[in-house]
Amino acid sequence: MNNPLTSKIAAPYARALFDFSVETNIMHQITADFQNLDTFLNKSSELTDYLNNPIVTKEEKQEILTKLLQSQVNTSTFKFLMVLVKRDRIDLLQSIIATYLDLIYETASIKMIEVSTAYPFTNLQKNTLIKKLKELTKAREIRLVIKVDSSLIGGFLIKTSSKVVDFTVKNQLQNLAKHLDSVLEI
Repeated sequence: MNNPLTSKIAAPYARALFDFSVETNIMHQITADFQNLDTFLNKSSELTDYLNNPIVTKEEKQEILTKLLQSQVNTSTFKFLMVLVKRDRIDLLQSIIATYLDLIYETASIKMIEVSTAYPFTNLQKNTLIKKLKELTKAREIRLVIKVDSSLIGGFLIKTSSKVVDFTVKNQLQNLAKHLDSVLEI
């Protein structure tokens, strides 16, 4: 997904849609559509595979998108999807969505922060973490992407675009093991 060539081709499409959404004052609708589409595509690998399949015709791709999405998304979002199909760029949809959302978050001072945790957070824990992260990053809003990974044993790991903060038990055990190895020289 983080293919530099794909990102380079996707960027002008994302930028054009972003500029259009700002000019026509429908940024909120398109952003909501793209957030929902992103979730939907991540859960539905069959649709992604279908849209990325070069053997499937443009007409078939338009037909499936019309059936699935036309009534679910803003008219402009739907027209944009049809343009991508016509130009044989629908395979870049996830990359375009990611680039578009990055532009939105950057503009709105929204920080995307990935948190890996051994156990799911309660709402109170999630809200407390968001409050702390807002203070630390000076962002107006924080969007958490939470991944549950039981191999961490306990605690959590925070990743931003520039930093990784590791509060996991797994990391503490690994550090302890390294320390013991160096002290005991086994």
